[in-house]
Amino acid sequence: MVKVIGAILIILATSWIGFEASRHLSERPRQLRQLKSALQSLDAEIMYGHTPLHEAARRLSAQLSNPLASFFSSFSNRLTETETTVRDAWEDSLKEIWSKTALKQGEFEIMKQFGETLGRHDRISQQKQIMLALAHLEREVNDAHEKQAKYERMAKSFGFLSGLLIIILLV
Repeated sequence: MVKVIGAILIILATSWIGFEASRHLSERPRQLRQLKSALQSLDAEIMYGHTPLHEAARRLSAQLSNPLASFFSSFSNRLTETETTVRDAWEDSLKEIWSKTALKQGEFEIMKQFGETLGRHDRISQQKQIMLALAHLEREVNDAHEKQAKYERMAKSFGFLSGLLIIILLV
């Protein structure tokens, strides 16, 4: 009886690990799409609304779900409550929330480079920088979808099958 309960717990634990890995793979494309949408909204706020950067970031934080909402909220707060540059506020906000995202180092570098140009150019040049960041993020979205299609089901199966292997080795 104890062996059966132990075997069930092992399978549940390893299956849960597989489903968590699978969830991480499906979360990345969703967050990338959200990030692209946020940059497009930022573009509209800057180009057509003539909205100050801190106000545009605050509005974006209200529209998005976490962890990206936390990022834009933190960015807005840093701009209004501290004596800092736009670049430093952007980078500090990125570092603060990055571990809570499903995004990879490549996306971090794209966003960091974008933050270095944010607020430094006129509106037309800023729009070009946003379009460049969007193009880079589109490439990452395609990569994320490929990885999701390739590995999502495998991660679930691997979790369950590794539990079976552990049980077989223990018996």
